[in-house]
Amino acid sequence: MSKDGEKSGWKEYIWNPRTREFLGRTASSWGLILLFYVVFYIFLAGLFALTMYVMLQTLDDYKPTWQDRLATPGMVIRPKSDETYEIVYDTRNTETWDLYAQALDKFLTPYNNSLQTEKNKECTPDEYFLQEDNGDVKNNPKRSCQFNRTILEACSGINDRYYGYQIGQPCIIIKLNRVIGMLPGKDGQAPFVTCAAKREDTDKIGEMVYFPPNGIFNLMYYPYYGKKAQVNYSQPLVAVKFLNITTNEDVNIECRINATNIPIGSERDKFAGRVSFKLRINTK
Repeated sequence: MSKDGEKSGWKEYIWNPRTREFLGRTASSWGLILLFYVVFYIFLAGLFALTMYVMLQTLDDYKPTWQDRLATPGMVIRPKSDETYEIVYDTRNTETWDLYAQALDKFLTPYNNSLQTEKNKECTPDEYFLQEDNGDVKNNPKRSCQFNRTILEACSGINDRYYGYQIGQPCIIIKLNRVIGMLPGKDGQAPFVTCAAKREDTDKIGEMVYFPPNGIFNLMYYPYYGKKAQVNYSQPLVAVKFLNITTNEDVNIECRINATNIPIGSERDKFAGRVSFKLRINTK
């Protein structure tokens, strides 16, 4: 008897024909609950959409509204092996250095003179290439200055397709990371790169030559206006050729940017304004 009572009670809870209630609520009660949740979620969606709309109105498609200005941009070298900053090869084994030459070829292809002439402008050296907006009128897209591969001379890979690696006089290419709006240098003094051996390897580094001369990043390549505003921007490069570095030994080298308004990073940020790498050339 009790089982029949429990079964009847469950049936009435699911659907009570006398009160016309489903799961303990009438149709109007269920309708009000559904209406509340529909209105509630429409309100949340509208609030979210309004918030996104207001936020998007503060953004510029071409320039970050908020930007943490880097006092000291980072530096990187090419070629590099994976995430390590070590260049180690044997002049007697072509396979050990040909990969470096191929990596430099790939990296420098966008700097071919023909491509630069087609896409970029021949600018006036030693002065900033300013292209400011006129109020709300955007000066976009912005032009970019040519950086022709031939500027790197002996490290361009044009006359020496192996970049000196096969004879133990390798080329290392250095670039400064992009920072929107940065004007490196001051009073017409362009930033330049210097490389030196770490203290323990001072007598091993030998003679070096820089391309362009004096390792200069010409002012005409600055400021940088952003990837979308300057689609064809070509970062300036500096190449360093090691002419008689000590072979068969590790040589630890540090290259750094020198500019009147770019401080060198601290020990906590070893890549700010400088880059360190190991170079080893085996010949026996």
